Formats: sequence, structure tokens, C-alpha cells
Amino acid sequence: MQIFKDAKPKILVLGDLMIDHYLWGSCERISPEAPVQVVDINKETTVLGGAGNVVNNLRALGADVHVSGVIGDDENGKELIGMLEEIAVDTTHLIFQKNRKTSKKSRVIAVSQQILRYDKESKEAIENVSVEKILENLKNNIGEYDAIILSDYGKGVLTEKLCQGVIHMAGEYGVKVLVDPKGSDFSKYRGAYLLTPNKKEAVLATGIEITDDASLKEALLRLKKECDLDISLITLSEDGIGVYDTEVKTFPTVAKEVFDVTGAGDTVIASIAFALSIGKGIDEVAKFANLAAGVVVGKIGSATVTIDEIEEYEASLHKSTSDAHIKSFEDINAIVSRCRANGKKVVFTNGCFDILHVGHVKYLQVAKSFGDILIVGLNSDASVSRLKGPSRPVNIAQDRAYLLAALEAVDFVVPFNEDTPYELIKMIRPDVLVKGGDYKGKEVVGTEFAGELKLVDFVDGKSTTKTIEKIQGKQC
Repeated sequence: MQIFKDAKPKILVLGDLMIDHYLWGSCERISPEAPVQVVDINKETTVLGGAGNVVNNLRALGADVHVSGVIGDDENGKELIGMLEEIAVDTTHLIFQKNRKTSKKSRVIAVSQQILRYDKESKEAIENVSVEKILENLKNNIGEYDAIILSDYGKGVLTEKLCQGVIHMAGEYGVKVLVDPKGSDFSKYRGAYLLTPNKKEAVLATGIEITDDASLKEALLRLKKECDLDISLITLSEDGIGVYDTEVKTFPTVAKEVFDVTGAGDTVIASIAFALSIGKGIDEVAKFANLAAGVVVGKIGSATVTIDEIEEYEASLHKSTSDAHIKSFEDINAIVSRCRANGKKVVFTNGCFDILHVGHVKYLQVAKSFGDILIVGLNSDASVSRLKGPSRPVNIAQDRAYLLAALEAVDFVVPFNEDTPYELIKMIRPDVLVKGGDYKGKEVVGTEFAGELKLVDFVDGKSTTKTIEKIQGKQC
């Protein structure tokens, strides 16, 4: 994932920008004026919606994001620009159109239930002069972008003339155009690099009911041919992503828990654009997008995802290399903060783990059962020597960490140089601190920083010392 962390592709998002506005309150009575609920508003929040959610996702991934589109010369338009500038998005290519309303969708929420939504927006096609201004601005800057996303929410910005103008211009400069489509007629997106319709949208656009691999292939091929795409792609919800470049491939989903699919499509196109922009092939791109979607559907409401969260999620699925599970103090501090924010229970244990054996594995499996995330503190080579004698460790810290990180029960390994993990426990403040059964009745370092202490009995006759003695006995 390091290449993703170091990357900062420049991506333009063009589409229907809007504000999602929430009024939160409580409801305890019915109005005497009409048979409707009276909501006592106690909180008001706003977030970027529509194409703005794609922007949010790209910023969270670390992209340099520029935005283009048409908004009204109104208070909502000014508010929208302020929200974009607050997250360091370039808004110089936004066009103001007189008498057009900037989209703002207001939702009234009472006792966690949406009871009303009212919209202020214009949905008619933007004026031709606005189309020309966008294309003229793009002509002067298109060579700077690594990718362009057309985010269509059917609010009139992405007209056929604008879409085709952008796609043809991008083709001249070798810039990939990715489209999140709307409606049943995809002809205005013809010539794009790829589209990201979901299954329902693909069925409407192709007229092919997708029920199995054969019908999926037929739909992918029809989209590729009729829309003249470089790559044909359909998102399949819980079944992952279907892709056709030179052959049909399906990349299964990796979501563990699904709380909310709101905005998942925005996350998918943002992550696809990000990965393509840094030179990844479509197979790796699809896998990356699946991981991003797996994280975001585990959150409540329209959400974004960071590279760190994707890396941690991949590690939790044990689809990554052992290296991805070995962390520094700084890394693990940030990881623990994110885990706690997501309601995860953190477990910590530590040891030398010099020669890994069945006793270690069973001990760690029990430790993991006490929570969601198991972090293992690993004594450095110098620390092991001070504790066990000059002939130890048998295996260097790098090798010991790699083997531990490969275990399914272990989420993260953190090497430390001190004789005890006191500072590490102080920083992590685990919900559960786990030690061996031989600590019964003894003082355990760091208990004051832990939620609770659990003692786990070792497997009789299984230890690194006994293993070494057995080897030495055979040598004799």
C-alpha cells in the first residue's frame, strides 16, 4: 500500500454538485394546526453531496482534487464553495449560472428516523454558454489531470454536448474519463474509458437481465461495444465487481459487515480513478475498489475511506503480506484511534516468541477471542538477550515479527526495545491486556492502563526453552 500512500494524483471531478443538509431533533407531539409531527430541532449539519461526495472520497484517499460544474449564483452556491475550499479543493473552474438554483437537499431527522425531505434545486439542462465555458476552461488545463470523473446525478449539468466535448478532448490528451452514469441511455458517455453502473443501471441500459455469469458477460460486452469503452465494468453489490477488458473477470466483494450502502458508488468510482491514475492495472484496481467499498459500507451514512483504513481492512482479512501487519509505535497509535472510533475492542499481549510453536499459537488464538483487534508487542533482539541470556534470541526480530504477523489470530505486531512493554501499553490503553497463566498472583506491567486483565494458561510441555533443549539433546 505504500505506493498508494505516497501518490497524489491530480483528478478533476465534473458533475452535479449539491449540499446534503440535515436537521436533527426530537418529536414528542402532534401539531394542533394539522395532523403532522412537530420536530424540535437541536442540531443542524451539512455535508457535500452528489458529485461532492466523490470529491470527499478522493480527498480522503489523498488526491489533489479539482472540481468543475455549474451552480447557482445564490447563498447555497456560496456555501458549497466554502465547503469545497475547506477541504482544499480547487474551485476555480466552477461556473455560476444566473437564475439557477444550487442543489440543496434538506432532511428532517427525528429519533434517528427521516420523516421529511425537501429539495431546492434546478434540474433542467444547463445553458449552452455554461457548457462552452466549462470546455474552454478544460482546454487550458486538461493536460494537467491524471483522470477525469463525470459524476452524473441527473440534475442537468452533464448534457450530451458537455460529456462528448470532455471525452473527445480527453482522448486527444490521453486522459482517462471515468463515468458514474445516470438513466437508461448511456449514449452520451460514448468513448469514455469506463463506466461504473450498478447491476440495476446496467440492466436498464442494456435490456439484459443479469442473473448469472453468462448474462453478466453479455451485458458487459454490450456496454463495451455500444458505448465504445476501453474497459467495461459493472458493480454487483454484495457480489463484487464484474470487468471485461480482454476477458470477463469477477472480483468478489470483501465486505465483512454491511451497515449502510449510502454513497458506496461514489467510493467505488473515486478509488478506481485513484488507482488507475497511479498506473495500476484493472485487476489491482478492482481489488482496491472492493476493499474501499468494504470499509465504507461498514460505516453509517455517506462515508469516505483513507488508504490507512484500506490497509488495515485488508490486513484484517489476511489478504495482505505479513509486512503490512508489522507496525511502528506511531502507526499503531493512529490505528488504535481509528479502531476505537469504529467501536472495535482492542486486545494486547506481548512476548519474545523466539521459536514459534503450538503453545504460542493457541495462546494467541485465545487472546484474540477477547476482542476484535489483537496487537502483539514483540521484544527486540537486545531486549530478548537481556531477558533470556546472550545466546538468545535464536531468530532475529524481523523473522519473529514476520511469522507472528502471518498468523490469522494476530492483527498487528509492534516491536519494542525496552525490557517491558510499559510505554506501549500506556500508549495503546487496551481494552483487554492478556498475559500467561504463570502471572497469576504476580504484578503485571501496564495493568493500570488496561480495561481488564486476562490470564491464559500455556500448553503443557510447549516452550521455546524446551524446544532448544530438545534440539541440543539431539545434537549431542
